[in-house]
Amino acid sequence: QVQLVESGGGLVQPGGSLRLSCAASGFPSRYYAIGWFRQFPGKEREAVACINSKDEITDYTDSEKGRFTISRDNVQNTIYLQMNNLAIDDTAVYFCARGAAACPARALRATVASIFLSWGQGTQVTVSS
Repeated sequence: QVQLVESGGGLVQPGGSLRLSCAASGFPSRYYAIGWFRQFPGKEREAVACINSKDEITDYTDSEKGRFTISRDNVQNTIYLQMNNLAIDDTAVYFCARGAAACPARALRATVASIFLSWGQGTQVTVSS
């Protein structure tokens, strides 16, 4: 059974860091593209970053570039999202999801979420002073 479980969210002050984890089970995540997404209250889910089966990375946002880094540990079957210099506007529920082998192109970022079929339950990130 395919399962993705996010963890690592919480309350952090502006400028702080968090590392989110996405523990995969029921399948070898290294053969799949895994994406991180986030959802603001009342908004649609948006793509943040994706890592494909060749460990190539696609970033879907501009403001997060350089602050957020996706990576994977194939031994632990876990995918991470390192988030640095967090801002209040980063407050959202963060999800990971499994796609195919390739990450959708950045030009498709508005529809990326619809391509991923297996999702975790999400982890809340709150940035507040």
